[in-house]
Amino acid sequence: MSSPRSADHPAAQPPGRGSVDALITQTRRLKGDVDAVRRDAQADTADPQERWQRALYDLALHQLNDLDTHLAQLRDGPPAAPAVPGAAPATARRGSLLSRVGSAEWNLLTDEAVWSEELYAILGRDPATPPLTLDELPSLVLDEDRPKLTAMVTDCLVDARPIDGGFRVRRPDGEVRTVHMMGEPVLDADGGTASMWAVLRDVSQLRRSQSEVRETRDSLQRHRYRAQTERRLAVELQEAVLPPWRGALRLPRQGARSLELAAHYLPAATSSLIGGDWYDALELPDGQTLLSVGDLTGHGAAVSSNTAMILGALRGMGMAGTRPAQLMSWLNQLLEATVQPALASALCCHYRPDTRTLTWAQAGHPAPLLFRDGTGRRLDTPGGVLLGATSGAGYGQAEETLAEGDLLLLHTNGLVPGDSAHRLLDLAPRFHEARTAQGCVRTLVEEFGGTERDDDACVLVARVTP
Repeated sequence: MSSPRSADHPAAQPPGRGSVDALITQTRRLKGDVDAVRRDAQADTADPQERWQRALYDLALHQLNDLDTHLAQLRDGPPAAPAVPGAAPATARRGSLLSRVGSAEWNLLTDEAVWSEELYAILGRDPATPPLTLDELPSLVLDEDRPKLTAMVTDCLVDARPIDGGFRVRRPDGEVRTVHMMGEPVLDADGGTASMWAVLRDVSQLRRSQSEVRETRDSLQRHRYRAQTERRLAVELQEAVLPPWRGALRLPRQGARSLELAAHYLPAATSSLIGGDWYDALELPDGQTLLSVGDLTGHGAAVSSNTAMILGALRGMGMAGTRPAQLMSWLNQLLEATVQPALASALCCHYRPDTRTLTWAQAGHPAPLLFRDGTGRRLDTPGGVLLGATSGAGYGQAEETLAEGDLLLLHTNGLVPGDSAHRLLDLAPRFHEARTAQGCVRTLVEEFGGTERDDDACVLVARVTP
């Protein structure tokens, strides 16, 4: 077969065998490293990002396999003789490794064509049949790709432009293959085009891998967009549900022995989704104050929606005069009746200012912490299981008489990993120095705001004023 150079210029000599062997060794070492990383990577097909990463690993391996093939051809040189009409197929070829790259030359003066055996294999044609001429070659190409092939060949023959493009062919067995063609015109001594030389490469698997990468990338982008949309919706729901006040709040607003309140929401450090934590404070018609904190399991907009439902029910029942234990029982029934099963921990307190009495109930939730004169303790916990865990569950109720200057801390589980009560009680001297509810919240944020929490958290601090 002629060289892909003009006839009056000698073909470049192939590189030395040793240098190509070194490149092959490096390529195969890199293939092994990439394959090892691919096998060690997560294989969770439900995660769009991991599917995309897996597709990229597979594509990289396909490309390295092709590079290995091309280098082997450089090292071994061209076949001893090209296939010609009537020639029997070789029986001692290098196997399927090189079958994805073939070559051809079309002589424009004699209208003769010469194909390599690999090209016969790519196109699925019998090597005993004559190779197709340039006029006949489009008969193998899919209708929609024929104009592309015609334009490439015309540009090569008329304007001496190199060929570099792909098209799809249909083999006699009906299988469609994607072929990438690179070629050049071969000029005669007068500068005219004498023939056209080309290398054709079967890139079907490579294109499938590239398509899979695109599909997984698009899936990942859609997943991220949905996650961003869900987070935005969850944030909006949370902002609509949580109390609108910021900083300190005094309830009841009139009279002595009221509660000075401050609260804060701390997002999780390891998740971009909003959880179901809440805090709330409500002045009741009889002058009492309703305090609550809770945590609905899960994350996202659906959880924020359920949190809104729970808070709406809690406020409504509180305004109707429902006591904490009964309120927990009815919230439990409410969660049982939801379409999507859900669990929640909750803590509900009534504070009566004229007697400084705190009445409270809980559902699988950390007990309130009481700080007085620089020391702290955990209040004795009445019985109560998680909301939504057991049908018809009963809930106990406890009372505590508070004193002027007492600090009451309510929080959700995500605030402090491990022994939360112990670490929070250690803050008693700092709370005593802070004196105000807002100062105590700032202390909590300074202490735990940078913690790598797996879950979000809420804190609500109440200080008994004169």
